[in-house]
Amino acid sequence: MTSLSRRALLLSAGLGLLARGRAWGAGARHLVEDWSAAAAGTRGVPPGWQKYETLGGHPAYDFTVVDAGGGLALHMRSAAEHSTIVREVRADLDATPILSWRWRMISLPQGADLRKRETSDASGHIVAVWPRFPAFARSRLISYVWDPALPVGTVVPSRKTAMVTFIVVRQGAQGLGQWIDERRNVADDYQKLYGESPPPLPVIALSIDTNDTRSTAEAVFGRIELQSI
Repeated sequence: MTSLSRRALLLSAGLGLLARGRAWGAGARHLVEDWSAAAAGTRGVPPGWQKYETLGGHPAYDFTVVDAGGGLALHMRSAAEHSTIVREVRADLDATPILSWRWRMISLPQGADLRKRETSDASGHIVAVWPRFPAFARSRLISYVWDPALPVGTVVPSRKTAMVTFIVVRQGAQGLGQWIDERRNVADDYQKLYGESPPPLPVIALSIDTNDTRSTAEAVFGRIELQSI
């Protein structure tokens, strides 16, 4: 467990350690991750990513790179803990505003409800991150989640930190266990949430969270890209 101040320092330190010098210009598609830097069976934090500890999370990083048939993927599991990893992207959202990812949701945390602080859990989710100083108070995070019950399109400010806003992109049991391709216009979402055009996107995070409900969850993430419209 870390304090909010340590959390901010971890994020700042993590960004400094991530891949440097990769500024994306205009173009149709930019790869964020295809997991090819690791062999199938690699466990823990994958290459190119950094740990990002959350307050009270007790992260286990129960992650495994797996052969998903036609490509590699990251299999994420959580049992009464919260694990988050971050990767620098430095994306020009004018050129590539669409966040595209492939995921297979296996299970959702029992009793999770993002509208309540005491049950604020989510299975594997992808997060667009804009760190701003001081990081623990002013950073902006948009988290795309598959929720057990909330309707698609629901926007939920985090009950734990003002930095995070959840957007529900899938709901309930329909589609569990299947590979699904998602596309979100991150630039439009930022504009709607914050009332201004987004700056470049510096960081993408992946997270899985079951520490409040003391339950379990499981998800698999395939290829992640930023794309033009």
